[in-house]
Amino acid sequence: MNIRKKSDTEFIIIMASLMSLASLSIDALLPGLNEIADSIGISNAKNNQLLITMIFLGTGFGQLISGPLSDSLGRKPVVYMGYSVFAMASLLCIFATSLEMMVLGRILQGIGLSAPKTISMAMVRDRFVGDYMARIMSFVTVIFILAPIVAPSFGKLMLDNFGWQSIFTSQVLFGLFVVIWLWQRQPETLIEEKRKKMKLSLFTEGVKEFSKYKQTIIFTLVSGLATAAFMVYLSSSQHIFQVQYGLVNEFPYIFAGIAIVVGLSTFLNGTFVIRFGMLKLVSAFTLALTLISLTYVFLYYGEPNPDLPILLIFFVMMIFCVGFMFGNINALAMQPIGHIAGIGAAIFGFVATIIAVPLATFIGRYIELTAIALFIGFAVCGGLSLLLIHYFKWSNKRKAVEQESKLQVQPLLVSDKITK
Repeated sequence: MNIRKKSDTEFIIIMASLMSLASLSIDALLPGLNEIADSIGISNAKNNQLLITMIFLGTGFGQLISGPLSDSLGRKPVVYMGYSVFAMASLLCIFATSLEMMVLGRILQGIGLSAPKTISMAMVRDRFVGDYMARIMSFVTVIFILAPIVAPSFGKLMLDNFGWQSIFTSQVLFGLFVVIWLWQRQPETLIEEKRKKMKLSLFTEGVKEFSKYKQTIIFTLVSGLATAAFMVYLSSSQHIFQVQYGLVNEFPYIFAGIAIVVGLSTFLNGTFVIRFGMLKLVSAFTLALTLISLTYVFLYYGEPNPDLPILLIFFVMMIFCVGFMFGNINALAMQPIGHIAGIGAAIFGFVATIIAVPLATFIGRYIELTAIALFIGFAVCGGLSLLLIHYFKWSNKRKAVEQESKLQVQPLLVSDKITK
């Protein structure tokens, strides 16, 4: 890991740990979905997915609060506030007695987790720009990926020994450790001179500024589509492996193995992005993801699930592509809006989430007897993302041609004046 400064190493680990709070809150719960459903009286197994998707919904809305607050108060105080909300929401989940109460707790957990998720992106943008920012984001994501690798196994361990409530308790304790580490070791990245005065127009002005940048808008939409596809995988993987394939005890290890693939591709992205650039990598791997998904749909549409090794090969190939996409998509969206990094990250996360959650919930409803709907979702989301990326590249090329034409016309006009 060739990092510019030694101090960057600890910064990367802290940022990854902040992001991991959200991942742990999602992935550690996967092995316990059936037990939680039995405990709180969920009769329809499809509703289990709500315990996953609703935390994303809360995160999306919460970012609209944490982002502007961090631009005014600084990054670290907002993390502390967000953790407090998360801790109280976790208690609500622990004592939940119905689906509605659990869903409310998960939404509030998401609202609380929006602070560390948004602020970690803003803190990276405070310190870095361009391809190097994408490189740092890749290394952050590599460590962040450790969470989904260990979370299901850890969740299963807690579930078997202490009950499903202990999964929430352990998340609160881990979050407390990370927050204390941030408080003690990481300086504030938003200096006083760059903070914005708290006022009602802060958000509306941020939205206006955000909407000025075509690059930011396009890659926010791409992020929403990519997140939707990945969210379907997260929320349905437990059903696919445990119900469709009957791999109850093996599921945490399968999930962890696939997560290692994401870590590998994300790590490789940190090396390749300096050489090839963010846009080329996003374009290439979005195309690959779409083609892989379409191949599965072509082979198995209307058919039963293939043998497990075949399904795993397709999952591994798709998730490998995803690892090359997320860090670069985030960096491309954030690159033009460093001057409003807090509110910018909030709007980015919110828009991506309100695209992702309904889309993922809709696709997830069709995953019953086979996994084909998941692959159709990846294909559709990948195809739409490709169209947006190619539109962005086309518009940039057209803009460059227009600027070149103006430069060629100006000397002619000067020369004509001299002749006259």
